[in-house]
Amino acid sequence: MRTESDSWDLATSVGATATMVAAQRALAASGPEPLIDDPFAAPLVRAVGLDIYTRLVDGQIPVEDNSEFDPDRMARGMAVRTRFYDQYFLDATRGGIRQAVILAAGLDARAYRLPWPAGTVVYEVDMPEVIEFKTTTLRELGAEPTAERRTVAVDLRDDWPAALRQAGFDPQAPAAWSAEGLVVYLPADAQDALFDRISALSAAGSRLASEFVPDTGIFADPRWRAHHDKMAEIGFEVDFNDLVYHATAATSSTT
Repeated sequence: MRTESDSWDLATSVGATATMVAAQRALAASGPEPLIDDPFAAPLVRAVGLDIYTRLVDGQIPVEDNSEFDPDRMARGMAVRTRFYDQYFLDATRGGIRQAVILAAGLDARAYRLPWPAGTVVYEVDMPEVIEFKTTTLRELGAEPTAERRTVAVDLRDDWPAALRQAGFDPQAPAAWSAEGLVVYLPADAQDALFDRISALSAAGSRLASEFVPDTGIFADPRWRAHHDKMAEIGFEVDFNDLVYHATAATSSTT
């Protein structure tokens, strides 16, 4: 179960969901005529070293072993989500925005794979261990950012706005913000604080993209539990019912 002061890495707790998402992106990018292009997702997953996700990206989990396992469905869902955020950032830059802020960046490699216009600065905000791991792994892969990438190694429960400004973020210039796959893991008051902080840092013309789960009770539903139990049999141990906060609707926001 989550606590207000818990910690994690890319192999545990909510950190493992970042690895899971990267594995799904790898699947989405590997099929015929893929919606997305992410050559870094699979090698990042392999570098984390979680066996189940390494086997997933390497196609080593036989589909017939478990009727609940559907890699094509995983790929389709993540392809749509990833394409949405990719297009969101590209549309923002076409509108003249040159600051992008990726909150809870995880294994997101958009700073390396999107065709950012000259002069764009991409800020990646996440736990120090996550930032260090991704930076080191991508350097070892020979990857080069396609924008000016600035890392902000800070826990989002701490004063990340100050760290962001210290990294060079200009609150007087418009920015494109993303909070992808984040809100569901925050209690309502933390959601309010997150969006209030974003609003306080956002000049006119700024944009924000996020998504939410309207009813996290689905993760406790008997049908979901049955699905989870069957998936756990082949190694998928992430239990969203233990990771999400079950009163996630933000009560107010100045966004």
